[in-house]
Amino acid sequence: MYAEKGIYLYKMVNSGSLLSHINGPGDLKKLNHKELERLAVEIREVIVDRVAQNGGHLASNLGVVELSIALHRVFDSPRDKIVWDVGHQCYAHKLLTGRYAAFSGLRKARGLAGFPKREESPHDAFNTGHASTAISAAAGLLAAERMAGGGVRPSRAVAVIGDGALTGGLAYEALSHAGHLELPLIVILNDNNMSISPNVGALSKYLSRLSMKAKYQRFRRYFDSMAKKIPYVGDVFFDMVVRLKRAVKAVFYTDNFFVDLGFEYVGPIDGHNIQSLARVFEDVRQLERPVVIHIITRKGKGYGFAEDDPGNYHGVGTFSVSGGLAGGEADDVEIPAVTSNENGLSFSAAFGAALLDLAGRDSRIVALTAAMEKGAGLSLFRETYPGRFFDVGIAEAHAVTFAAGLAAQGLRPVTAIYSTFIQRAVDQVIHDVALQNLPALFALDRSGFVDGDGETHQGLFDIALFRTVPHMTILAPASESELRLMLDYALRLNSPAMIRYPKAPCPDELPPFSLPLEQGRGVWLRQMAGSRVCLAFTGSLYPQALDAVEKLKAKGIEADLYNLRFLKPVDEDYLAELLNRYDLAVFIEEGIRSGGFGEYAAALARCRDCRAKILTLAVEEDFAIEGRALGTREELLKANGLDGNSIADKIGEWSLSPSTSSGYP
Repeated sequence: MYAEKGIYLYKMVNSGSLLSHINGPGDLKKLNHKELERLAVEIREVIVDRVAQNGGHLASNLGVVELSIALHRVFDSPRDKIVWDVGHQCYAHKLLTGRYAAFSGLRKARGLAGFPKREESPHDAFNTGHASTAISAAAGLLAAERMAGGGVRPSRAVAVIGDGALTGGLAYEALSHAGHLELPLIVILNDNNMSISPNVGALSKYLSRLSMKAKYQRFRRYFDSMAKKIPYVGDVFFDMVVRLKRAVKAVFYTDNFFVDLGFEYVGPIDGHNIQSLARVFEDVRQLERPVVIHIITRKGKGYGFAEDDPGNYHGVGTFSVSGGLAGGEADDVEIPAVTSNENGLSFSAAFGAALLDLAGRDSRIVALTAAMEKGAGLSLFRETYPGRFFDVGIAEAHAVTFAAGLAAQGLRPVTAIYSTFIQRAVDQVIHDVALQNLPALFALDRSGFVDGDGETHQGLFDIALFRTVPHMTILAPASESELRLMLDYALRLNSPAMIRYPKAPCPDELPPFSLPLEQGRGVWLRQMAGSRVCLAFTGSLYPQALDAVEKLKAKGIEADLYNLRFLKPVDEDYLAELLNRYDLAVFIEEGIRSGGFGEYAAALARCRDCRAKILTLAVEEDFAIEGRALGTREELLKANGLDGNSIADKIGEWSLSPSTSSGYP
């Protein structure tokens, strides 16, 4: 037993492991109800133990264990397609689909991804990592299968989406279209933030179960057909019946929204009752209509700490199972130390503190987030200025245009958004902010590599996506001091701006980091007489660039170090003059090479006929292949050639090779 207060998971002592014998969903059909309940306990133990060791998403995964078991017991994966929205709740699904033996490598380099991955298993029907996509994807999978011909028993498509993901507009677009198509799409609404009146809930469940029966559906089709055939008044009578049915449903159903979109509605159902879930799923499998199954679950189910505080146990690092997040590091695991400044601040925390200070001096500043208040460092801002804080939910496109509206009225909106999620609002940035030249500031957290979450969460595209956007300023701080300077600078602009910074600790400060910003220019961190090589870096790569300079020095190669600061606009005369001082200028950026700053610098060098040859070290487009998109930040940088050793080796190869005396390596 885990004896500590609040934890009621228990170890399966001397009873043998069921989970170790589950090699695929088919094995679930051999288990009785008691064995399924025991299996749920085992799955929770494995998830808690492994996430404590590796980090990952905890509360969301613990909440869908019974759902995962019921889905795989009833449906025939991979023939039936199960699409997990966001995908951060797929751990039980992975354990039930033959990946128990590999689960120790969860979120590790060359291990299991923390999200569904088609390349990993045929049971992962669609790669997901961002919210609100599952209904669209599942509808597409189902439509394609129907076009190809479904065989004796056409397959089914199931989209599992949480109530939080329904704040994203894409989910509503998909619901509207899927209801119009009238395909037998099954949408499971996993509601983990809603209380249900027992009486109304029981009646609603009864009516919903009744409506799913095959006999009812046959009668309904027959009645609808006959009603329309009544001479003269058939269509009018049919419309009256439809309106009457909707009115009756509105009295009993928790929500009639789905019915209005053309879906059958089932629920609410206890999402932790395997038998109830399985019975409903069996009935729904027989339908040839779109249906929403509304289930109620509890985040963190089975692990007391996570149940009491699901927010802080959503995405976690390593922790002690017995003590929780407050109990220290993972049991029996050595955690490597990380280099940080004396304050131990992450860039996210530094941003939150700096914005709070600036907001105290300027009442026009307002903060926005898309369901990432804690991760973006805005919790204290919300507490201090609740009237100036907006959490729009998982709706990034809305956040951007909402910010544009605020800016148009004279405010200074600061939208803290992860780099990987700003991709979802490119049109809004261009159309609603940039083309109107509105002073909206975007703080792009987690720019560059993000540990553990795989390719869907890497913030590698923002430079290439937004460098061409009109009026946009893009800044990249190397330290806490620079971040504060850049926030102040950007908020004084009368045009849009972005500040990109990594998921990493702020490095130790250097005096140049505190120098005032000069538009379009960076700052020198190291200049040596006679240097033939210059390293120019985007802010997040300062530790790696410095390490490379030291390693080059040991090889007898002197290299200067230039912190770009501005990725847009750029003082091209100044940059061209810089490129004429050196034989080699190396641009290292924590972003995708194609369309990045290095390509821009190389084009400028050609146009101005500059002396320096240009070497760009950035992320290649095939970064998502095995071993280059999963792991710690340090592992990802090394795998993609952006650690100090790799940078120094590349420059060393250039300096020793006569073939690079011309051209652009």
